[in-house]
Amino acid sequence: MLAWFRKLLPREDRFFDLFAKHSRTVVGAADALDKVLAGGDDLERHCDRIVAFEDEADHITAEVLLAVRRSFITPFDRGDIKDLIQSMDDAIDMMHKTVKTIRLYEQKSFDPGMREMGTTVVKAAHLIAEAIPLLDRIGANHDRLIAIAEEVTRIEGRSDELHEQGLKDLFRRHGASNPMAYIIGSEIYGELEKVVDRFEDVANEISGIVIENV
Repeated sequence: MLAWFRKLLPREDRFFDLFAKHSRTVVGAADALDKVLAGGDDLERHCDRIVAFEDEADHITAEVLLAVRRSFITPFDRGDIKDLIQSMDDAIDMMHKTVKTIRLYEQKSFDPGMREMGTTVVKAAHLIAEAIPLLDRIGANHDRLIAIAEEVTRIEGRSDELHEQGLKDLFRRHGASNPMAYIIGSEIYGELEKVVDRFEDVANEISGIVIENV
């Protein structure tokens, strides 16, 4: 009954504009991270792009949280709105943390497995960016939203495989001869894996919203 009544009331749709704006920063940061992992002369410039995108995303997140407090009617549950935007923000925060590690250890080249993980990050980011506008009409877009969430979960599974294989390769090459190279490489692999984990968190939030509102 409450869900039916809420549909009759005017709602604040500005949230969807903010969600979409945030998702664009996430896609931009994912693209920049992918280019960082390609190495080359532009590495630092792409690192700077991620920092800038993360700062922009923080401001959008703050704007969403303020709007939640000020809005009388929200498009779906206030707690879900907070959890969704914060899970999206966690993804870009993790990308920023990865860049900090890369800069700390002055890494300029990256293993093929790391580069492939960068590709999985880009795929996950684009899927989330596709899903966000569909939340404006959850009923009509139910099937696609669920399919996107499932695809992100599959991407996360592939990321886990790349992470595990990457650690094995690092150990074979550096385990006995260069422990520091192994430590640095394993940390970068671990943080890339966490980036994709955060995208799975976003997908789970989206699935929960769909279930609660259909």
